[in-house]
Amino acid sequence: MSRIGDVLRANINEIISKAEDPEKMLNAAIEEMQKQLIEAKSRVAMAIADEKRLLKKYELEREKSDEWEKKAMSAVRASRDDLAVEALAKKKEHSAAAQLFDDQLGSQKAAVDELKRALSALTSKLEDTKRKRTILMARAKRAEAQRHIASTLHAANETSAAERLERLEARVERAEAEAEATWEVAALTDGLDRDEFALLEAPSENEELQALKARMKEQGLLGAGGGQKALPAPAAAADEDDDDDLAASLPPVEADDDDVVTADT
Repeated sequence: MSRIGDVLRANINEIISKAEDPEKMLNAAIEEMQKQLIEAKSRVAMAIADEKRLLKKYELEREKSDEWEKKAMSAVRASRDDLAVEALAKKKEHSAAAQLFDDQLGSQKAAVDELKRALSALTSKLEDTKRKRTILMARAKRAEAQRHIASTLHAANETSAAERLERLEARVERAEAEAEATWEVAALTDGLDRDEFALLEAPSENEELQALKARMKEQGLLGAGGGQKALPAPAAAADEDDDDDLAASLPPVEADDDDVVTADT
């Protein structure tokens, strides 16, 4: 009970105001209260059990007292005063025991009631502390958010909008220049590669000239010596050329004297 009383007397607001870390202190207080609450519930349960046992013993002694009174009455009716006296003595003994248990029962009920009130108060204190912790944490978060906003606004006020715009523009220009340089390097590298392959694949001028002469020879447009071959004549001219070639191939004819005379005549 003393520990429960210490917890109940503790001023939560004072703990919060003096603590360097209020949330941590509240968590510790809540943990302690929860332990005390478990202990208090156990003690209340034990006290109630003791109260019930005392009540049963009281009722038992009362029953025995009543039984001995009945026996005394029976002894009187039977004219056995000696037994009646003995029965009354037993009745008195159990009545005294019943009174003793009744007194203890009253004290136990008072103790149980006190423990129940303490348990209820401790439960309320625990719930109140939990609510205060929730509120405190919410206030702390709001304060942190306000501090962050104030810090941001302060930093924004120190730097003018024009300066921020200039820095942004410079970053954009730098990014654009880097992008253009990247494209130029890529294009230059790609162009060099294509030029090198073109030089490897393109025929030289001598190769083209030799190819042209070969085609002209196949078509009969070029002589064996490399000079231009005469183009073929028309059909009639070709026949005359054949006759001339034939006459040229025959031996010359010598003139007879008779032929000469005849001619002169």
